[in-house]
Amino acid sequence: MQIMDFLQFNIAGNTLQTWLIGTAIAMIVFVLAEAVRCLIMRQLKRLVQSNGTTVRTIMLAVVKHTKWLFIFLLALYIGTIVIEITASIRSIINTVVIVALLLQAGLWGSAVLRVVSEQYRQQQMDKDPASVTTLNVLNFIGKIVLWSLVLLLVLDNLGVNITALVAGLGVGGIAVALAVQTILGDLFASLSIVLDKPFVVGDFLIVDDLLGSVEYVGLKTTRLRSLSGEQLVFSNSDLLSSRIRNYGRMYQRRVVFNLGVTYQTPRDKLIKIPEIVRTAIEQQHKTRFDRSHFKEYGDFALIFESVYFVQGPDYNEYMDIQQAVNLQIHEQFEQQGIEFAYPTQSLFVQKMER
Repeated sequence: MQIMDFLQFNIAGNTLQTWLIGTAIAMIVFVLAEAVRCLIMRQLKRLVQSNGTTVRTIMLAVVKHTKWLFIFLLALYIGTIVIEITASIRSIINTVVIVALLLQAGLWGSAVLRVVSEQYRQQQMDKDPASVTTLNVLNFIGKIVLWSLVLLLVLDNLGVNITALVAGLGVGGIAVALAVQTILGDLFASLSIVLDKPFVVGDFLIVDDLLGSVEYVGLKTTRLRSLSGEQLVFSNSDLLSSRIRNYGRMYQRRVVFNLGVTYQTPRDKLIKIPEIVRTAIEQQHKTRFDRSHFKEYGDFALIFESVYFVQGPDYNEYMDIQQAVNLQIHEQFEQQGIEFAYPTQSLFVQKMER
């Protein structure tokens, strides 16, 4: 009887027995929920290691980022259902739980964005580097939008008039935009790079007298690695306002070169030169001959101009081909007795009659 009487002791409008039941319910819910979370996470880890599909990876990230504090608050809320409390306290509890749910939803959304972006990055890095460039900006913008929405919903549930807040932020945003217009210019230039894709990570660029391979495209700057090893940093707006030569988009290389032979070369041998050049080019792999012509009479040489295409953008490969062509032409000229021209001057002396 004493125990029953003790359990009927009233605390804040509820018997001690009611408080104990509510506490027990909260503890049981918390322990069970945490145990289920750990069990599901263990099973998902095993599934991801064996066959890591995108859906399974997302589910694992969502479960992994479910915080114990959120589970604890949810368990306490369930435990208070059996307890009689005033409307004001119930309203506070509801607000706390809703805010916790919104923050937890923000963590879930961030985890999903991270997993999706990483999966997409791994799949597209080799196929389409431009998609990786796009991903850096879109992922950042997505997180800003997500947490801005979470913040507005939290403030709304806390009783803040978000309509006036949004209006105030709009006016303040104009002032901030004027103050940081350079940074915003680089940001919009970054979005232009993402959408228009004038270059992507891995492309080789020449900007004025600077050149290098694109390493990173950020929100404010783009970074290139030069041939000599140092890193070149350009602001995005400055880069887009420059004249860019993108060798990463080169699918074939047009090569023009000239040959000069002496004026003493017989005409029958001059006729053979275009065919010699053509044969030398067509013997090389990944080349397409275009033309070879006796172009002009130079100051000290007869000039032949030749054009061909290398089927590929690689510069070292082009130089290997050009070297082989030059050696082949040199060999044929030796066999045919054709002499290369070099700068010469002829001095004519006339004796004056007295």
